[in-house]
Amino acid sequence: MKGFIEQAFKGNTNWALYLVGFFVIFIIWQLGTTIQGVFVFLKLLNDGLSTNEILMKLSDISVLMGTLESNFNFFLLLLGFVFGFGGIILVVRLLHNLKLKNLITSREKIDWNRIGLSFGVIAVLISGSILLDYKLSPEDYQYNFELNRFLILALIGITMVPIQTTFEELLFRGYLMQGFGSVFKSRAVALILTSVLFGGLHVFNPEVAKLGYQALVVYIGTGFFLGIITLMDESLELAIGFHAGNNLLTALLLTADWTAFQTHSVFRYLGEPSLVSDVYIPVLVFYPILIFIFAKIYKWKNWKQKLFGKVKYEPSNEV
Repeated sequence: MKGFIEQAFKGNTNWALYLVGFFVIFIIWQLGTTIQGVFVFLKLLNDGLSTNEILMKLSDISVLMGTLESNFNFFLLLLGFVFGFGGIILVVRLLHNLKLKNLITSREKIDWNRIGLSFGVIAVLISGSILLDYKLSPEDYQYNFELNRFLILALIGITMVPIQTTFEELLFRGYLMQGFGSVFKSRAVALILTSVLFGGLHVFNPEVAKLGYQALVVYIGTGFFLGIITLMDESLELAIGFHAGNNLLTALLLTADWTAFQTHSVFRYLGEPSLVSDVYIPVLVFYPILIFIFAKIYKWKNWKQKLFGKVKYEPSNEV
């Protein structure tokens, strides 16, 4: 069985193709994200604001997040990732002559049990953490449940959040991980670059505005965590399940004025974010424990080679 990064050698691995491919994916993705901006613009225009006033307000993320009805805004936010997902499929197939499966796993078939297990682990962890904190500090929570709005939220979340998170995994731990690995012939370089880029993707998140740039530690740390389990398992399946579970459960159960997703969730958090509990504990405590759990379940070996080894060129006509 070829390794995960080595799947790239089943297709075209010229560095220029990866540069063009990333640019194409990014443009298609961003075209999708402009749809939300158009609706916000039209809403503000309907409210009587001038074009110049609207353009000034659109630079404020609170305006982008708070102008439209919450569920509709959530749908529009996720819609951009649907475009991006389509962009990845086109680029992988047309530029690199690969199947989408090559970006997901080095095994013969996608292992849905791995996706389900990882999803379940983080779902239990998030649910348990929220309920425990609610019991310990009920004054920090406001019960926010409205059945009709929540059902719409759940429908949007269940159908579209996995597309958003899988797109991000395919882009960073799939396309770019294999691209950097095949170009630099180094697993460590691929891990570091994709993790830092993943953190940079979140630099404009409201959590960063609230906590400062130290908040990027959790995003870069999450990138390293997802990259490590991808390289050790030689597949994206665990990362796909984890990312989907994390974002979906968070969107359904908890929102706050300073979070990226403003939703009709079960609870609204009234407290302030903390660098210790929201940034450093996940990176330094939860992620190492989860890596240990996955390593025991799947009997991972050859850590040094899989994380720091050279990527071996293995030409293949197989697609």
